[in-house]
Amino acid sequence: MKNSILKPHRKPKKNPKEFADEVTAKMKAQLEKLRFEPNQIADIHNNIRRMTNQFDIPGPEMKQILDFNIEHDEDPIPVRLYIPYNASEEPGPCFIYLHGGGFVTGSIDSHDGITRRVASGTGFRVLSVDYRLAPQYAYPAGPDDCEYVLNWALEGYGQDEYGIDRNNLSLGGDSAGGNMTAYLAQKYRNDLKAQILFYPLMQLVDFKPPKPGPQDWLQLGLMALKFIDEHYVADSDPQETRLSPLFEKDLKDLPPAYVLTCGLDPLRDEGKLYADNMKAHGVPVVYEHEKMLPHGFLNFAKAFPKGRKIPLDAADFLRKHMES
Repeated sequence: MKNSILKPHRKPKKNPKEFADEVTAKMKAQLEKLRFEPNQIADIHNNIRRMTNQFDIPGPEMKQILDFNIEHDEDPIPVRLYIPYNASEEPGPCFIYLHGGGFVTGSIDSHDGITRRVASGTGFRVLSVDYRLAPQYAYPAGPDDCEYVLNWALEGYGQDEYGIDRNNLSLGGDSAGGNMTAYLAQKYRNDLKAQILFYPLMQLVDFKPPKPGPQDWLQLGLMALKFIDEHYVADSDPQETRLSPLFEKDLKDLPPAYVLTCGLDPLRDEGKLYADNMKAHGVPVVYEHEKMLPHGFLNFAKAFPKGRKIPLDAADFLRKHMES
């Protein structure tokens, strides 16, 4: 008689496409709530944070993590400083990170894995910025916060207490954070050593890719961009380069750039176009394209192993341009 003891049932491991479909479906559900119930923004933040925790892998341990506020009028700006074990004891290079989330969600917590990986990979301090979000704070509140933090570092206020060298700064971000990074790198091109643009949102005028493909059928990008237009851009002019840095014509002498795009991302074409435009103006550019990965995959390292590797590739790029 055969043994009647059954082996524990194991769920089959999902392939990357199944993970992408699951993540996309959950993101779409959150965006639909966000679209129709913007007053429930706190619930959306919590749901997306839980989803990130479900699919991400904790980043490396740090020597020290400091949460503090940078005073700014009536709205102090929360920031988090990551100090890796291999950071210099004296003031040294610092990478300032602007998280993604479509200007309406995301936080220093949701992007903790990315910032930890960059800090560990570089051995540099990483300063993550918790800027104000729409719909509570429409444009230009978020960019104002990010620019204020950049100026705080450039003016040396973080040097003595936090070890941030005002003369050795770089800036980076993903998605909406990439949008603000691109603009600030244009404005402060003589003050930054490098810029990192992870699947950046480069313009807020056209909501559909020029050549839509099967990856766009869910219209996730269209829904998100329409929400951003209504609740973030509001009555501002999306042609402004502060909102659409893709439209800037003078790209000469920008800091060296690392640009990442994804094949399953409605922003893929504008990211590639900006990389090409910078190259045409003589800017050193490292361009990486992940053909089979979706927008936001860096937050889901459990599902997508490249989510652990890409921040380390960006760290190599930063070390090249920031080490003395």
